[in-house]
Amino acid sequence: MTKQHPLRSAAWFSGESDLAFQHRSALRSMGIDPDRYAGRPVIGIANSWSELNNCNITLRELADAVKRGVLAAGGLPLEFPTISLGEEFMKPSAMLYRNLMAMDVEETLRSNPIDGVVLLCNCDKTTPAQLMAAASADLPALQLNGGPRSVGRWRGTAVGSGTDLWRYWDDVRTGKLSREEWQELEACIACSGGACNTMGTASTMTGLSEVLGMMPPGSSSIPANDARRLAVAEAAGRRIVEMVAADLRPSKILTQRAFDNAIRALLALGGSTNAVVHLIAIAGRRNIKLPLSRFDELAQTTPFLVNVSPSGDYFMDAFHAAGGIPAVLSELSDLLDLDCLTVAGGTWRDLLTLARSSDADVIRPRHEPLAETGSLAVLNGNLAPNGAVIKTSAASPGLLQHRGPAIVFENYDDMQARVNDPDLPVTADSVLLLKNAGPKGVPGFPEWGMIPVPTKLLEQGVTDIVRVSDSRMSGTAFGTVVLHVAPEAAAGGPLAFVEEGDMIVLDVAARSLQLEVDVETIAERKRRFQPVPSPHRRGYPRLYADHVLQADEGCDFDFLRPNSEEELDFVWPIVGRS
Repeated sequence: MTKQHPLRSAAWFSGESDLAFQHRSALRSMGIDPDRYAGRPVIGIANSWSELNNCNITLRELADAVKRGVLAAGGLPLEFPTISLGEEFMKPSAMLYRNLMAMDVEETLRSNPIDGVVLLCNCDKTTPAQLMAAASADLPALQLNGGPRSVGRWRGTAVGSGTDLWRYWDDVRTGKLSREEWQELEACIACSGGACNTMGTASTMTGLSEVLGMMPPGSSSIPANDARRLAVAEAAGRRIVEMVAADLRPSKILTQRAFDNAIRALLALGGSTNAVVHLIAIAGRRNIKLPLSRFDELAQTTPFLVNVSPSGDYFMDAFHAAGGIPAVLSELSDLLDLDCLTVAGGTWRDLLTLARSSDADVIRPRHEPLAETGSLAVLNGNLAPNGAVIKTSAASPGLLQHRGPAIVFENYDDMQARVNDPDLPVTADSVLLLKNAGPKGVPGFPEWGMIPVPTKLLEQGVTDIVRVSDSRMSGTAFGTVVLHVAPEAAAGGPLAFVEEGDMIVLDVAARSLQLEVDVETIAERKRRFQPVPSPHRRGYPRLYADHVLQADEGCDFDFLRPNSEEELDFVWPIVGRS
Protein backbone atom coordinates (compact mmCIF):
# COMPACT_ATOMS: atom_id res chain seq x y z
CA MET A 1 0.00 0.00 0.00
CA THR A 2 1.19 3.55 -0.66
CA LYS A 3 1.70 6.04 2.13
CA GLN A 4 -1.17 8.11 0.74
CA HIS A 5 -3.55 5.17 1.06
CA PRO A 6 -2.84 3.18 4.22
CA LEU A 7 -4.95 0.18 5.01
CA ARG A 8 -8.21 1.31 6.51
CA SER A 9 -8.33 -1.79 8.71
CA ALA A 10 -5.12 -0.68 10.42
CA ALA A 11 -7.20 1.81 12.42
CA TRP A 12 -8.74 -1.23 14.13
CA PHE A 13 -5.87 -3.68 14.40
CA SER A 14 -2.54 -1.78 14.53
CA GLY A 15 -0.83 -0.39 17.60
CA GLU A 16 -0.58 -1.21 21.28
CA SER A 17 -3.74 0.44 22.60
CA ASP A 18 -6.36 -1.44 24.55
CA LEU A 19 -8.77 -1.05 21.60
CA ALA A 20 -6.33 -2.66 19.17
CA PHE A 21 -5.86 -5.41 21.74
CA GLN A 22 -9.63 -5.89 21.88
CA HIS A 23 -10.00 -6.00 18.10
CA ARG A 24 -7.11 -8.46 17.64
CA SER A 25 -8.53 -10.59 20.43
CA ALA A 26 -11.83 -10.73 18.57
CA LEU A 27 -10.01 -12.18 15.55
CA ARG A 28 -8.31 -14.75 17.77
CA SER A 29 -11.72 -15.79 19.15
CA MET A 30 -12.62 -16.85 15.60
CA GLY A 31 -9.42 -18.85 15.23
CA ILE A 32 -7.62 -16.18 13.17
CA ASP A 33 -4.06 -15.25 14.13
CA PRO A 34 -3.81 -11.45 13.66
CA ASP A 35 0.00 -11.61 13.62
CA ARG A 36 -0.21 -13.76 10.48
CA TYR A 37 -2.26 -11.08 8.69
CA ALA A 38 -0.66 -7.95 10.11
CA GLY A 39 -0.34 -5.31 7.42
CA ARG A 40 -2.48 -7.29 4.98
CA PRO A 41 -5.84 -6.09 3.61
CA VAL A 42 -9.12 -7.26 5.06
CA ILE A 43 -11.44 -8.24 2.23
CA GLY A 44 -15.16 -8.33 2.92
CA ILE A 45 -17.30 -10.82 1.02
CA ALA A 46 -20.88 -9.53 0.92
CA ASN A 47 -22.93 -12.68 0.41
CA SER A 48 -26.61 -12.39 -0.54
CA TRP A 49 -27.08 -16.15 -0.34
CA SER A 50 -30.45 -17.19 1.09
CA GLU A 51 -32.79 -20.16 1.06
CA LEU A 52 -35.53 -17.59 0.49
CA ASN A 53 -33.89 -16.73 -2.84
CA ASN A 54 -33.51 -19.58 -5.34
CA CYS A 55 -31.59 -17.35 -7.76
CA ASN A 56 -28.80 -16.82 -5.21
CA ILE A 57 -28.66 -20.33 -3.79
CA THR A 58 -25.28 -21.08 -5.44
CA LEU A 59 -23.44 -18.17 -3.82
CA ARG A 60 -22.13 -20.15 -0.84
CA GLU A 61 -19.88 -22.14 -3.13
CA LEU A 62 -18.74 -18.97 -4.89
CA ALA A 63 -17.88 -17.35 -1.56
CA ASP A 64 -15.57 -20.26 -0.74
CA ALA A 65 -13.82 -19.84 -4.10
CA VAL A 66 -13.40 -16.09 -3.51
CA LYS A 67 -11.84 -16.82 -0.11
CA ARG A 68 -9.29 -19.12 -1.74
CA GLY A 69 -8.29 -16.33 -4.08
CA VAL A 70 -8.05 -13.72 -1.30
CA LEU A 71 -5.87 -16.03 0.81
CA ALA A 72 -3.65 -16.87 -2.15
CA ALA A 73 -3.07 -13.15 -2.74
CA GLY A 74 -2.20 -12.50 0.90
CA GLY A 75 -5.44 -10.93 2.12
CA LEU A 76 -7.76 -11.85 4.99
CA PRO A 77 -11.27 -12.75 3.73
CA LEU A 78 -14.17 -12.08 6.10
CA GLU A 79 -17.59 -13.09 4.77
CA PHE A 80 -20.73 -11.34 5.96
CA PRO A 81 -24.42 -11.90 5.14
CA THR A 82 -26.69 -9.27 3.69
CA ILE A 83 -30.38 -9.02 2.95
CA SER A 84 -31.22 -11.16 -0.07
CA LEU A 85 -33.86 -9.90 -2.47
CA GLY A 86 -35.62 -12.75 -4.23
CA GLU A 87 -38.20 -11.95 -6.88
CA GLU A 88 -40.13 -15.18 -6.37
CA PHE A 89 -41.12 -14.89 -2.71
CA MET A 90 -40.86 -11.21 -1.67
CA LYS A 91 -44.17 -9.33 -1.70
CA PRO A 92 -45.37 -6.91 -2.81
CA SER A 93 -42.03 -6.50 -4.56
CA ALA A 94 -38.32 -6.99 -4.04
CA MET A 95 -38.02 -3.44 -5.37
CA LEU A 96 -39.49 -2.18 -2.10
CA TYR A 97 -36.33 -3.44 -0.38
CA ARG A 98 -33.65 -2.52 -2.93
CA ASN A 99 -32.84 0.69 -1.08
CA LEU A 100 -32.84 -1.14 2.26
CA MET A 101 -30.31 -3.66 0.94
CA ALA A 102 -28.17 -0.82 -0.40
CA MET A 103 -28.22 0.75 3.07
CA ASP A 104 -27.43 -2.61 4.68
CA VAL A 105 -24.34 -3.15 2.53
CA GLU A 106 -23.14 0.46 2.70
CA GLU A 107 -23.41 0.68 6.47
CA THR A 108 -21.70 -2.69 6.95
CA LEU A 109 -18.78 -1.39 4.88
CA ARG A 110 -18.79 1.91 6.71
CA SER A 111 -18.75 0.49 10.23
CA ASN A 112 -16.31 -2.41 9.91
CA PRO A 113 -12.54 -2.89 9.30
CA ILE A 114 -12.89 -3.59 5.58
CA ASP A 115 -10.34 -2.47 2.97
CA GLY A 116 -12.04 -3.88 -0.11
CA VAL A 117 -15.12 -5.96 -0.88
CA VAL A 118 -16.35 -8.65 -3.26
CA LEU A 119 -20.11 -8.30 -3.77
CA LEU A 120 -21.93 -11.57 -4.51
CA CYS A 121 -25.22 -11.00 -6.33
CA ASN A 122 -27.58 -12.62 -8.81
CA CYS A 123 -31.31 -11.98 -8.52
CA ASP A 124 -32.69 -8.79 -10.01
CA LYS A 125 -32.45 -6.21 -7.22
CA THR A 126 -29.37 -7.62 -5.46
CA THR A 127 -27.15 -6.33 -8.27
CA PRO A 128 -28.22 -2.67 -8.31
CA ALA A 129 -28.52 -2.57 -4.51
CA GLN A 130 -24.89 -3.64 -4.12
CA LEU A 131 -23.72 -1.23 -6.82
CA MET A 132 -25.56 1.65 -5.14
CA ALA A 133 -23.84 0.77 -1.86
CA ALA A 134 -20.44 0.43 -3.49
CA ALA A 135 -20.86 3.76 -5.28
CA SER A 136 -21.62 5.48 -1.97
CA ALA A 137 -19.01 3.68 0.16
CA ASP A 138 -16.31 4.08 -2.52
CA LEU A 139 -14.11 1.32 -1.15
CA PRO A 140 -12.31 -0.88 -3.69
CA ALA A 141 -15.13 -3.17 -4.82
CA LEU A 142 -15.67 -5.94 -7.33
CA GLN A 143 -19.01 -7.59 -8.10
CA LEU A 144 -19.54 -11.23 -9.00
CA ASN A 145 -22.83 -12.89 -9.91
CA GLY A 146 -24.09 -16.44 -9.61
CA GLY A 147 -25.06 -16.81 -13.27
CA PRO A 148 -28.18 -17.90 -15.15
CA ARG A 149 -29.79 -21.26 -14.44
CA SER A 150 -29.95 -24.22 -16.79
CA VAL A 151 -32.49 -24.20 -19.60
CA GLY A 152 -35.35 -26.62 -19.03
CA ARG A 153 -37.13 -28.53 -21.75
CA TRP A 154 -40.79 -29.43 -21.87
CA ARG A 155 -41.97 -31.97 -24.44
CA GLY A 156 -38.86 -31.38 -26.51
CA THR A 157 -39.06 -27.59 -26.44
CA ALA A 158 -36.70 -25.30 -24.52
CA VAL A 159 -38.56 -23.16 -21.98
CA GLY A 160 -37.31 -19.90 -20.52
CA SER A 161 -37.78 -18.51 -17.04
CA GLY A 162 -40.66 -16.08 -16.70
CA THR A 163 -41.30 -15.51 -20.39
CA ASP A 164 -42.73 -18.96 -21.11
CA LEU A 165 -44.64 -18.89 -17.84
CA TRP A 166 -46.66 -15.92 -19.15
CA ARG A 167 -47.10 -17.49 -22.59
CA TYR A 168 -48.35 -20.83 -21.32
CA TRP A 169 -50.49 -19.23 -18.61
CA ASP A 170 -52.56 -17.60 -21.35
CA ASP A 171 -53.05 -21.11 -22.81
CA VAL A 172 -54.25 -22.33 -19.42
CA ARG A 173 -56.69 -19.42 -19.14
CA THR A 174 -58.21 -20.21 -22.53
CA GLY A 175 -58.35 -23.98 -22.00
CA LYS A 176 -55.64 -24.86 -24.54
CA LEU A 177 -53.48 -26.37 -21.80
CA SER A 178 -54.78 -28.74 -19.13
CA ARG A 179 -54.01 -28.44 -15.43
CA GLU A 180 -52.05 -31.68 -15.67
CA GLU A 181 -49.90 -30.27 -18.45
CA TRP A 182 -49.44 -27.07 -16.45
CA GLN A 183 -48.15 -29.06 -13.47
CA GLU A 184 -45.79 -30.98 -15.73
CA LEU A 185 -44.38 -27.68 -17.01
CA GLU A 186 -43.96 -26.42 -13.43
CA ALA A 187 -41.59 -29.28 -12.67
CA CYS A 188 -39.12 -28.45 -15.45
CA ILE A 189 -39.27 -24.73 -16.25
CA ALA A 190 -36.75 -23.88 -13.50
CA CYS A 191 -34.46 -26.88 -13.29
CA SER A 192 -31.46 -25.53 -11.37
CA GLY A 193 -30.32 -22.78 -9.07
CA GLY A 194 -29.36 -19.49 -10.65
CA ALA A 195 -31.06 -16.46 -12.14
CA CYS A 196 -33.54 -16.41 -15.01
CA ASN A 197 -32.07 -17.85 -18.19
CA THR A 198 -33.72 -15.18 -20.33
CA MET A 199 -32.59 -11.56 -20.77
CA GLY A 200 -34.68 -10.56 -17.77
CA THR A 201 -33.69 -8.02 -15.17
CA ALA A 202 -31.13 -10.32 -13.50
CA SER A 203 -29.10 -11.02 -16.65
CA THR A 204 -29.56 -7.45 -17.86
CA MET A 205 -28.25 -5.92 -14.63
CA THR A 206 -25.31 -8.29 -14.22
CA GLY A 207 -24.40 -7.66 -17.86
CA LEU A 208 -24.57 -3.91 -17.27
CA SER A 209 -22.43 -4.27 -14.13
CA GLU A 210 -19.85 -5.85 -16.43
CA VAL A 211 -20.19 -3.00 -18.94
CA LEU A 212 -19.88 -0.41 -16.17
CA GLY A 213 -16.58 -2.04 -15.25
CA MET A 214 -17.63 -3.41 -11.86
CA MET A 215 -17.71 -7.12 -12.79
CA PRO A 216 -14.87 -9.17 -14.32
CA PRO A 217 -15.09 -8.90 -18.12
CA GLY A 218 -16.76 -11.87 -19.75
CA SER A 219 -18.06 -13.29 -16.47
CA SER A 220 -21.67 -12.16 -16.10
CA SER A 221 -23.23 -14.71 -18.47
CA ILE A 222 -21.29 -17.83 -17.37
CA PRO A 223 -23.98 -20.41 -16.47
CA ALA A 224 -24.57 -21.01 -12.77
CA ASN A 225 -23.51 -24.66 -12.94
CA ASP A 226 -20.39 -24.08 -15.08
CA ALA A 227 -17.02 -24.74 -13.40
CA ARG A 228 -15.63 -21.63 -15.07
CA ARG A 229 -17.72 -19.58 -12.65
CA LEU A 230 -15.75 -20.98 -9.69
CA ALA A 231 -12.50 -20.19 -11.48
CA VAL A 232 -13.63 -16.60 -12.02
CA ALA A 233 -14.62 -16.37 -8.33
CA GLU A 234 -11.15 -17.45 -7.21
CA ALA A 235 -9.57 -14.97 -9.63
CA ALA A 236 -11.87 -12.26 -8.24
CA GLY A 237 -10.51 -12.96 -4.76
CA ARG A 238 -6.98 -12.43 -6.00
CA ARG A 239 -7.94 -9.37 -7.99
CA ILE A 240 -9.64 -7.49 -5.14
CA VAL A 241 -6.41 -7.65 -3.12
CA GLU A 242 -4.61 -6.04 -6.06
CA MET A 243 -7.35 -3.40 -6.33
CA VAL A 244 -6.85 -2.43 -2.68
CA ALA A 245 -3.13 -2.04 -3.30
CA ALA A 246 -3.83 0.10 -6.36
CA ASP A 247 -6.60 2.04 -4.57
CA LEU A 248 -8.93 1.34 -7.51
CA ARG A 249 -12.30 2.55 -6.27
CA PRO A 250 -15.78 2.75 -7.83
CA SER A 251 -15.41 6.52 -8.17
CA LYS A 252 -12.71 5.88 -10.80
CA ILE A 253 -14.88 3.35 -12.65
CA LEU A 254 -18.46 4.64 -12.36
CA THR A 255 -18.10 7.72 -14.55
CA GLN A 256 -20.55 9.52 -16.81
CA ARG A 257 -18.87 7.88 -19.80
CA ALA A 258 -19.27 4.42 -18.25
CA PHE A 259 -23.00 5.00 -17.79
CA ASP A 260 -23.36 6.04 -21.42
CA ASN A 261 -21.67 2.75 -22.37
CA ALA A 262 -24.13 0.88 -20.13
CA ILE A 263 -27.13 2.57 -21.75
CA ARG A 264 -25.82 1.61 -25.20
CA ALA A 265 -25.38 -1.98 -24.05
CA LEU A 266 -28.89 -2.07 -22.54
CA LEU A 267 -30.35 -1.00 -25.88
CA ALA A 268 -28.30 -3.52 -27.87
CA LEU A 269 -29.24 -6.32 -25.47
CA GLY A 270 -32.97 -5.69 -25.65
CA GLY A 271 -32.66 -5.67 -21.88
CA SER A 272 -35.12 -5.08 -19.09
CA THR A 273 -36.86 -1.73 -18.69
CA ASN A 274 -36.08 -2.06 -14.98
CA ALA A 275 -32.47 -1.27 -15.85
CA VAL A 276 -33.47 2.31 -16.63
CA VAL A 277 -34.54 2.89 -13.03
CA HIS A 278 -31.51 1.07 -11.61
CA LEU A 279 -28.90 2.85 -13.75
CA ILE A 280 -30.36 6.23 -12.76
CA ALA A 281 -30.19 5.20 -9.08
CA ILE A 282 -26.59 3.94 -9.26
CA ALA A 283 -25.46 7.04 -11.14
CA GLY A 284 -27.23 9.24 -8.61
CA ARG A 285 -25.07 7.83 -5.82
CA ARG A 286 -22.06 9.42 -7.59
CA ASN A 287 -23.98 12.66 -8.22
CA ILE A 288 -24.15 11.81 -11.93
CA LYS A 289 -27.32 13.01 -13.65
CA LEU A 290 -28.87 10.45 -15.97
CA PRO A 291 -32.10 11.92 -17.38
CA LEU A 292 -34.55 9.76 -19.31
CA SER A 293 -33.83 11.91 -22.34
CA ARG A 294 -30.31 10.49 -22.44
CA PHE A 295 -31.68 6.96 -22.83
CA ASP A 296 -33.87 8.04 -25.72
CA GLU A 297 -31.09 10.07 -27.33
CA LEU A 298 -28.73 7.09 -27.36
CA ALA A 299 -31.55 4.80 -28.54
CA GLN A 300 -31.69 6.74 -31.82
CA THR A 301 -28.22 5.52 -32.82
CA THR A 302 -27.84 2.19 -31.01
CA PRO A 303 -28.78 -0.99 -32.89
CA PHE A 304 -30.64 -3.86 -31.26
CA LEU A 305 -28.31 -6.86 -31.67
CA VAL A 306 -29.03 -9.65 -29.16
CA ASN A 307 -31.48 -12.36 -30.18
CA VAL A 308 -32.34 -13.59 -26.67
CA SER A 309 -35.77 -14.11 -25.08
CA PRO A 310 -38.07 -12.30 -24.35
CA SER A 311 -37.11 -10.08 -27.30
CA GLY A 312 -35.57 -12.92 -29.30
CA ASP A 313 -35.28 -16.66 -29.81
CA TYR A 314 -32.39 -17.91 -27.66
CA PHE A 315 -31.48 -18.17 -23.97
CA MET A 316 -28.54 -17.04 -21.88
CA ASP A 317 -26.48 -20.19 -22.41
CA ALA A 318 -26.41 -19.45 -26.14
CA PHE A 319 -25.59 -15.80 -25.44
CA HIS A 320 -22.56 -16.77 -23.36
CA ALA A 321 -21.40 -19.30 -25.93
CA ALA A 322 -21.64 -16.60 -28.62
CA GLY A 323 -19.25 -14.35 -26.73
CA GLY A 324 -21.38 -12.60 -24.10
CA ILE A 325 -20.95 -8.95 -23.19
CA PRO A 326 -17.46 -8.51 -24.74
CA ALA A 327 -18.81 -9.66 -28.11
CA VAL A 328 -21.68 -7.16 -27.90
CA LEU A 329 -19.32 -4.32 -26.98
CA SER A 330 -17.03 -5.29 -29.84
CA GLU A 331 -19.91 -4.78 -32.28
CA LEU A 332 -20.68 -1.41 -30.65
CA SER A 333 -17.07 -0.31 -30.28
CA ASP A 334 -17.31 2.80 -32.45
CA LEU A 335 -20.24 4.03 -30.29
CA LEU A 336 -18.53 3.47 -26.94
CA ASP A 337 -15.93 5.21 -24.84
CA LEU A 338 -13.39 2.40 -24.72
CA ASP A 339 -11.06 4.23 -22.34
CA CYS A 340 -13.32 3.53 -19.34
CA LEU A 341 -11.64 1.54 -16.58
CA THR A 342 -12.77 -1.87 -15.37
CA VAL A 343 -12.05 -3.90 -12.24
CA ALA A 344 -9.67 -5.94 -14.40
CA GLY A 345 -7.30 -2.99 -14.24
CA GLY A 346 -7.25 -2.08 -17.91
CA THR A 347 -9.72 -0.33 -20.17
CA TRP A 348 -12.29 -1.78 -22.52
CA ARG A 349 -9.97 -0.83 -25.38
CA ASP A 350 -7.43 -3.29 -23.98
CA LEU A 351 -9.99 -5.99 -23.32
CA LEU A 352 -11.87 -6.05 -26.64
CA THR A 353 -8.89 -6.82 -28.85
CA LEU A 354 -9.91 -10.45 -29.37
CA ALA A 355 -13.65 -10.18 -28.57
CA ARG A 356 -16.09 -11.15 -31.32
CA SER A 357 -19.39 -12.95 -31.79
CA SER A 358 -19.06 -16.63 -32.60
CA ASP A 359 -22.73 -16.98 -33.52
CA ALA A 360 -24.13 -14.27 -35.76
CA ASP A 361 -27.70 -15.38 -35.16
CA VAL A 362 -27.44 -14.89 -31.38
CA ILE A 363 -25.30 -11.74 -31.32
CA ARG A 364 -25.95 -10.03 -34.62
CA PRO A 365 -23.25 -8.10 -36.50
CA ARG A 366 -23.70 -4.34 -36.80
CA HIS A 367 -24.52 -4.57 -40.48
CA GLU A 368 -27.36 -7.05 -39.82
CA PRO A 369 -29.11 -5.96 -36.59
CA LEU A 370 -32.48 -7.11 -35.33
CA ALA A 371 -33.44 -3.44 -35.49
CA GLU A 372 -31.52 -0.36 -36.59
CA THR A 373 -32.33 1.61 -33.44
CA GLY A 374 -32.61 0.82 -29.76
CA SER A 375 -34.92 -1.63 -28.11
CA LEU A 376 -36.75 0.85 -25.89
CA ALA A 377 -38.21 4.31 -26.16
CA VAL A 378 -38.93 7.13 -23.74
CA LEU A 379 -42.34 8.76 -24.04
CA ASN A 380 -43.54 12.18 -22.94
CA GLY A 381 -46.82 14.03 -23.21
CA ASN A 382 -49.59 15.30 -21.00
CA LEU A 383 -50.09 11.81 -19.53
CA ALA A 384 -46.39 11.41 -18.69
CA PRO A 385 -44.90 14.88 -18.12
CA ASN A 386 -41.74 13.43 -16.57
CA GLY A 387 -41.55 10.47 -18.90
CA ALA A 388 -42.50 6.83 -19.36
CA VAL A 389 -40.75 3.90 -21.03
CA ILE A 390 -41.77 1.17 -23.45
CA LYS A 391 -39.76 -1.88 -24.49
CA THR A 392 -40.27 -1.66 -28.23
CA SER A 393 -38.34 -4.88 -28.92
CA ALA A 394 -40.97 -6.88 -27.00
CA ALA A 395 -44.01 -4.95 -28.26
CA SER A 396 -46.34 -5.56 -31.20
CA PRO A 397 -45.30 -3.30 -34.09
CA GLY A 398 -48.91 -2.71 -35.08
CA LEU A 399 -49.72 -1.21 -31.68
CA LEU A 400 -46.83 1.25 -31.45
CA GLN A 401 -49.14 3.87 -32.94
CA HIS A 402 -52.56 3.50 -31.38
CA ARG A 403 -55.61 5.47 -30.23
CA GLY A 404 -58.19 3.87 -27.98
CA PRO A 405 -60.58 4.32 -25.06
CA ALA A 406 -59.29 3.70 -21.55
CA ILE A 407 -60.40 0.85 -19.35
CA VAL A 408 -59.37 2.22 -15.95
CA PHE A 409 -58.31 0.13 -12.97
CA GLU A 410 -57.94 2.24 -9.83
CA ASN A 411 -55.49 -0.20 -8.24
CA TYR A 412 -54.15 -3.74 -8.49
CA ASP A 413 -57.05 -5.33 -6.59
CA ASP A 414 -59.53 -3.62 -8.90
CA MET A 415 -57.62 -4.93 -11.91
CA GLN A 416 -57.51 -8.48 -10.56
CA ALA A 417 -61.23 -8.42 -9.80
CA ARG A 418 -62.37 -7.07 -13.18
CA VAL A 419 -59.85 -7.83 -15.91
CA ASN A 420 -61.34 -11.22 -16.78
CA ASP A 421 -64.96 -10.25 -16.17
CA PRO A 422 -66.96 -11.28 -19.29
CA ASP A 423 -68.91 -8.02 -18.94
CA LEU A 424 -65.80 -5.82 -19.04
CA PRO A 425 -66.42 -3.43 -21.95
CA VAL A 426 -63.04 -4.15 -23.52
CA THR A 427 -62.15 -4.53 -27.19
CA ALA A 428 -58.88 -4.95 -29.03
CA ASP A 429 -58.81 -1.16 -29.41
CA SER A 430 -59.05 -0.50 -25.67
CA VAL A 431 -56.15 0.78 -23.57
CA LEU A 432 -55.87 -0.92 -20.19
CA LEU A 433 -54.76 1.63 -17.61
CA LEU A 434 -53.62 0.83 -14.05
CA LYS A 435 -53.26 3.51 -11.37
CA ASN A 436 -51.68 3.55 -7.93
CA ALA A 437 -49.07 0.90 -8.65
CA GLY A 438 -45.97 3.10 -8.56
CA PRO A 439 -43.24 3.77 -5.99
CA LYS A 440 -45.44 5.49 -3.40
CA GLY A 441 -48.75 3.97 -4.43
CA VAL A 442 -48.26 0.44 -3.12
CA PRO A 443 -45.55 1.27 -1.89
CA GLY A 444 -42.66 -0.49 -3.58
CA PHE A 445 -43.14 -0.16 -7.35
CA PRO A 446 -44.05 -3.82 -8.06
CA GLU A 447 -44.05 -5.57 -11.43
CA TRP A 448 -47.76 -5.21 -12.14
CA GLY A 449 -47.46 -3.34 -15.43
CA MET A 450 -47.97 -6.34 -17.75
CA ILE A 451 -51.72 -6.33 -17.12
CA PRO A 452 -53.15 -9.66 -18.34
CA VAL A 453 -54.88 -9.58 -21.68
CA PRO A 454 -58.55 -10.15 -20.73
CA THR A 455 -59.69 -13.72 -21.26
CA LYS A 456 -62.54 -12.61 -23.52
CA LEU A 457 -59.95 -11.13 -25.91
CA LEU A 458 -57.67 -14.18 -25.75
CA GLU A 459 -60.65 -16.30 -26.76
CA GLN A 460 -61.07 -14.00 -29.78
CA GLY A 461 -57.43 -14.55 -30.75
CA VAL A 462 -56.20 -11.19 -29.44
CA THR A 463 -52.82 -11.76 -27.75
CA ASP A 464 -51.65 -8.18 -27.16
CA ILE A 465 -53.25 -4.89 -26.23
CA VAL A 466 -51.90 -1.48 -25.23
CA ARG A 467 -51.36 -1.22 -21.48
CA VAL A 468 -50.34 1.86 -19.49
CA SER A 469 -49.38 2.18 -15.82
CA ASP A 470 -47.13 3.81 -13.26
CA SER A 471 -45.86 0.32 -12.43
CA ARG A 472 -42.97 -1.84 -13.68
CA MET A 473 -42.90 -5.21 -15.42
CA SER A 474 -40.60 -8.18 -15.20
CA GLY A 475 -37.64 -8.13 -17.54
CA THR A 476 -38.89 -11.52 -18.74
CA ALA A 477 -42.26 -10.03 -19.73
CA PHE A 478 -43.41 -8.80 -23.13
CA GLY A 479 -46.18 -6.93 -24.89
CA THR A 480 -47.10 -3.36 -25.79
CA VAL A 481 -46.76 -2.07 -22.26
CA VAL A 482 -46.07 1.53 -21.26
CA LEU A 483 -44.39 1.65 -17.86
CA HIS A 484 -42.96 3.96 -15.18
CA VAL A 485 -45.39 6.79 -15.98
CA ALA A 486 -44.12 9.75 -13.96
CA PRO A 487 -45.28 11.36 -11.84
CA GLU A 488 -47.27 8.39 -10.58
CA ALA A 489 -50.97 8.57 -9.73
CA ALA A 490 -50.39 8.45 -5.98
CA ALA A 491 -48.18 11.54 -6.26
CA GLY A 492 -50.88 13.44 -8.15
CA GLY A 493 -49.60 12.71 -11.63
CA PRO A 494 -51.99 13.02 -14.61
CA LEU A 495 -52.56 9.27 -14.58
CA ALA A 496 -54.73 9.86 -11.50
CA PHE A 497 -57.16 11.98 -13.52
CA VAL A 498 -57.93 9.48 -16.30
CA GLU A 499 -61.52 8.24 -16.35
CA GLU A 500 -63.21 5.31 -18.09
CA GLY A 501 -63.65 5.94 -21.80
CA ASP A 502 -61.10 8.76 -22.10
CA MET A 503 -59.16 8.51 -25.34
CA ILE A 504 -55.45 7.74 -25.03
CA VAL A 505 -53.04 8.16 -27.92
CA LEU A 506 -49.75 6.26 -28.06
CA ASP A 507 -47.31 7.28 -30.77
CA VAL A 508 -43.90 5.72 -30.19
CA ALA A 509 -42.36 7.23 -33.30
CA ALA A 510 -43.31 10.67 -32.00
CA ARG A 511 -42.31 9.64 -28.45
CA SER A 512 -45.74 10.71 -27.26
CA LEU A 513 -48.33 9.50 -24.74
CA GLN A 514 -51.35 11.79 -24.72
CA LEU A 515 -54.68 11.97 -22.91
CA GLU A 516 -57.29 13.47 -25.25
CA VAL A 517 -59.12 15.49 -22.61
CA ASP A 518 -59.27 19.27 -22.60
CA VAL A 519 -57.15 21.24 -20.15
CA GLU A 520 -60.14 22.61 -18.23
CA THR A 521 -61.56 19.15 -17.58
CA ILE A 522 -58.21 17.86 -16.38
CA ALA A 523 -57.86 20.88 -14.08
CA GLU A 524 -61.29 20.23 -12.59
CA ARG A 525 -60.46 16.58 -11.98
CA LYS A 526 -57.19 17.65 -10.36
CA ARG A 527 -59.08 19.93 -7.96
CA ARG A 528 -61.21 16.96 -6.88
CA PHE A 529 -58.23 14.62 -6.52
CA GLN A 530 -57.66 13.04 -3.12
CA PRO A 531 -54.64 10.72 -2.78
CA VAL A 532 -55.41 7.28 -1.44
CA PRO A 533 -54.05 7.12 2.12
CA SER A 534 -51.32 4.58 2.65
CA PRO A 535 -52.20 1.67 4.95
CA HIS A 536 -48.65 1.86 6.34
CA ARG A 537 -48.32 4.00 9.46
CA ARG A 538 -44.88 2.86 10.65
CA GLY A 539 -41.77 0.88 9.81
CA TYR A 540 -39.80 0.62 6.64
CA PRO A 541 -42.80 0.86 4.24
CA ARG A 542 -43.66 4.22 5.82
CA LEU A 543 -40.05 5.38 5.43
CA TYR A 544 -40.15 4.25 1.81
CA ALA A 545 -43.38 6.06 0.95
CA ASP A 546 -42.19 9.26 2.63
CA HIS A 547 -38.77 9.43 0.97
CA VAL A 548 -38.76 7.50 -2.31
CA LEU A 549 -38.06 9.48 -5.47
CA GLN A 550 -40.09 9.01 -8.64
CA ALA A 551 -39.28 6.51 -11.39
CA ASP A 552 -37.53 9.06 -13.60
CA GLU A 553 -35.19 9.79 -10.66
CA GLY A 554 -34.33 6.14 -9.97
CA CYS A 555 -36.59 5.52 -6.95
CA ASP A 556 -33.72 5.95 -4.51
CA PHE A 557 -34.37 7.69 -1.18
CA ASP A 558 -33.98 11.43 -1.28
CA PHE A 559 -31.62 11.37 1.70
CA LEU A 560 -29.27 8.79 0.14
CA ARG A 561 -28.40 10.78 -2.98
CA PRO A 562 -25.70 13.44 -2.75
CA ASN A 563 -26.63 16.87 -4.03
CA SER A 564 -23.08 18.14 -4.42
CA GLU A 565 -19.51 16.94 -4.83
CA GLU A 566 -18.91 17.65 -1.13
CA GLU A 567 -21.64 15.21 -0.13
CA LEU A 568 -19.87 12.42 -2.02
CA ASP A 569 -17.26 12.08 0.73
CA PHE A 570 -17.66 8.84 2.66
CA VAL A 571 -17.54 9.56 6.39
CA TRP A 572 -15.27 7.05 8.09
CA PRO A 573 -16.22 6.00 11.61
CA ILE A 574 -14.19 7.05 14.62
CA VAL A 575 -12.64 3.83 15.86
CA GLY A 576 -13.33 4.03 19.58
CA ARG A 577 -15.24 2.14 22.19
CA SER A 578 -18.56 0.74 21.03
